[in-house]
Amino acid sequence: MNMKIVFVFLCSLITGSVIGQSPKKQVNDQSQSWFSVNSTFRLNEKWGVVGDLHIRRSNFMADPNFYFVRAGAGYWFNKQLNFVAGYAHMWLASAKKGERVFVNEDRLYGQLAYSTKLGKLALLHRFRNEHRWKESVVGDDLPNKTGFSTRLRYLISLTYPVFKNPNLPQACLANEVLVQFGKPIVNNTFDQLRLFAGIRQTLGRGWSFDCGYMMLYQQRASGYQYDRNHTFRLFFYYTLNPKPVAPAPAPEYEDE
Repeated sequence: MNMKIVFVFLCSLITGSVIGQSPKKQVNDQSQSWFSVNSTFRLNEKWGVVGDLHIRRSNFMADPNFYFVRAGAGYWFNKQLNFVAGYAHMWLASAKKGERVFVNEDRLYGQLAYSTKLGKLALLHRFRNEHRWKESVVGDDLPNKTGFSTRLRYLISLTYPVFKNPNLPQACLANEVLVQFGKPIVNNTFDQLRLFAGIRQTLGRGWSFDCGYMMLYQQRASGYQYDRNHTFRLFFYYTLNPKPVAPAPAPEYEDE
């Protein structure tokens, strides 16, 4: 028998065996709600501080998913471009012997945000780099293992005034892609995709909010399992500007 034919036949058997053993992609659909308060305090034309608090719940509002706090210092190069760096901490709900426990994550981050306008359309580009120290639950043990990873994020947000009256809601659309690297990251370099559609509304006296639907599509550590979270999102923003500083543009889209 021709050896080339034998070789091709064996390769086909091996390839078919590997493909047959590969886990089939699994997608878990679930509902969530996400609430936050995001604040920016401008100290002068160049410097400011930021801080925010986030709560996300699963099964719409029935179960806790995480609690998250973040703070940082910001430098404004001009009205369009700014840089922020700081620290964040997360308490993420996990399971141990059927009980709910919270694992901790410490995070250092830096971000560069650039806002511009194309006619009436307001655009925001944000690049964020995060260094994460995250606990994990191994089996039924208490959180006893901490892994380090780096995550890169790019966000684009679009806001358009549908109505001539500035006091009426504006349409908002945003998309963010997150990728991660590190020793614990083996099968899920692609971390998640976040697509948001909703409205943005100014309340006056520095307050505003956005509200709408977010589809969060996240790859688990296994590589073949994915979470598709259908999320109701309500974010409040507060911006305080000293008198010498011109009013700030629409608040940045902030998230965990």
